[in-house]
Amino acid sequence: MSVIQTIRDRGTWIIFVIIAVALIAFILQDGAGRGGSAFSNSSVIAKVNGTSIERGAFEERLKSQEAMYAGQGATRDQLIGTVYNMEVDNIVLNQEFEKLGLTVSAKELNDILFGENSPLRQEFTDPKTGEFKVDDAKRAFAQIKKSKNAEQIKMINSGYIEPTIQNSLRNKYQNLLIQSVYVPKWMVEKQQADNNAVASASYVYYPYVAIADSSVKVTEADINNYVKKHSNEFKKEEETRSIAYVTFSAAPTSADSAATLAQINDLKAEFAATSDAAAFLGKVGTELAYYNSYFGGSRIQVTNKDSITRLPVGGLFGPYVDGNNYVLAKMVGIKQWPDSVTVRHILIGTNDPQSGQQVRDDSTGKKLVDSIQTAIKNGADFNTLVAKYSDDGGSKEKGGVYDYFPQGQMVIPFNDFAFDNPVGSKGVVKTDFGYHYIEVLGQKNRAPAYKIAYLAKPILSSNETMNEANTAAASFASGAKGTKEFNDNASKLAKPILSATEIKQNDFTVGTLANTRSLVRWIYENKEGAVSDPTEVGDQIIVAMITNINKAGLMGANEARPLVEGLIRNDKKAKIIIDTKMKGSSLEEIAKSSGTSVLRADSLSFGSGFINGVGNEPKIVGAVFNKAIQGKSSDLIAGNSGVFAVKGETIAAKPADALPETVKQALIQNRKMATYRSVEALRKAATVKDYRFSFY
Repeated sequence: MSVIQTIRDRGTWIIFVIIAVALIAFILQDGAGRGGSAFSNSSVIAKVNGTSIERGAFEERLKSQEAMYAGQGATRDQLIGTVYNMEVDNIVLNQEFEKLGLTVSAKELNDILFGENSPLRQEFTDPKTGEFKVDDAKRAFAQIKKSKNAEQIKMINSGYIEPTIQNSLRNKYQNLLIQSVYVPKWMVEKQQADNNAVASASYVYYPYVAIADSSVKVTEADINNYVKKHSNEFKKEEETRSIAYVTFSAAPTSADSAATLAQINDLKAEFAATSDAAAFLGKVGTELAYYNSYFGGSRIQVTNKDSITRLPVGGLFGPYVDGNNYVLAKMVGIKQWPDSVTVRHILIGTNDPQSGQQVRDDSTGKKLVDSIQTAIKNGADFNTLVAKYSDDGGSKEKGGVYDYFPQGQMVIPFNDFAFDNPVGSKGVVKTDFGYHYIEVLGQKNRAPAYKIAYLAKPILSSNETMNEANTAAASFASGAKGTKEFNDNASKLAKPILSATEIKQNDFTVGTLANTRSLVRWIYENKEGAVSDPTEVGDQIIVAMITNINKAGLMGANEARPLVEGLIRNDKKAKIIIDTKMKGSSLEEIAKSSGTSVLRADSLSFGSGFINGVGNEPKIVGAVFNKAIQGKSSDLIAGNSGVFAVKGETIAAKPADALPETVKQALIQNRKMATYRSVEALRKAATVKDYRFSFY
């Protein structure tokens, strides 16, 4: 069965029990504790305004997220940062909730759990109608109150109850912020006037590009002075580091590929001759697991599908390359199967494969299912027997029915009985869950279905390939003990020097290199100029050198240079232009002295700050609306793209594009949207001490 189907088949009733007990515990306490830990471990991952994030509790959250997102390919390393941010956000928010006296009562929690937006909808929704079966959920809560499984209760608390409470508190907090938004009448009038204001002007423009960059030097002192003057824009919350590195390929060579091809060809005759594909693949190993049943052509998604499905029974196709494997495909069998089936069944459970616990012994289960089969043959009511005996919570409330499920969704014995037998067939089937009494009720769309075995061998780098790459990298590293030697060695080998910047202490990736936590740790355990030993990253070996250590606080000149060098250069160019290029008291005199001409701009909008043919120049457009320069030339103004002298000519108001109420609602909406950054503001204002580097 599929993962979701499997969980439903064998454990839905357990889920109901756990949720029920968790809710009951909450109601009895008349509240929910936000904090604490089941672990006695006192190691601290971080402190947020004095509140600790304990490692035990953090690991618990991390495992929960791993389980939740495993199907999406998320790794533990990727989730550590996500869980950390969630924990910090929860703490700063909960501290605000406490200050404001925000709580969630037992009645509120009850209303949410059984309301329209219930987190339980997936478990208690009728798949046929989409209806949330509130009464079923309430009955499950009312009937089962004695679970002793503390671990599962804790899981449901963290997966359902606590998130529900937290979301409710966040909604209350957000609504408080939203309801506080107010826009006074004068602000609406001012905004509307600004939106509708237009002007025209004449101007003289001397662009910065007319001064060669090479004639203007931006020193380290210039950058440091600029950063200090604009300190709020260049504050760093945490240290970052930069590296330069070279790579040595350890990817499989053509010889390695040929060796894998020879290996699979050596197995080809035996694979063709075997009558037991499962046993053969188990003996020799394969990268593509053997599915010992059938799939219709529409459900097969593999390379060379058309060629494979045309094979006769016993025929082989390949070897061919699929991803990083050489593959041989063998047609084991072909049948005419429906693409979907409806059945009803009664499960007499013997084992819970998920927990490994025995529900009942095998002989008892077999006797019970045989007696059920006999009772049905003698006319007993199927629905009554389902309600009384079935251990499948996923279908029990629907008379044991699974309605038109596709091939491969159920475990193989169940799947094969349903698809391999005609409508009306009845029988007992044993699976890992126990014994099923099954009746086939309906089938649709018969077509060829195929059982295919894949012998797949990965194309791997040989020891020789790995040794060659490691030897070359080690030789490079031994002779590169400083920046000059590093650069010289790279030049001799014609190796491009790559770089990675903004590496933080708790990162798990470096630039485009994945799975490099060990490299990040090395970067933060060594000094600037240190050169690493050869490090294996994927199919390459890298040697890295630490090039910059950028401490927290104000950016240093090296780090800030790419951000501000152009701005400082333009400031210096502006001074040169003002001092030497643009002279005179009128636009005509200024244009003559600078070798330019007087230009004109119409319909300048106060709200946009844009000049056609020039670009975004809010300072210049703002000056045009200054009544003090109407009819006369302004002083020289350094803009974004050059130096300007402007003469205002007209200021007017165009017909209003929007009614005052529309303008007001737009202002309100903008301010409401800003409230969604409240967590970011709280976090920025918090005192956070991060100790993750000691653990990960």
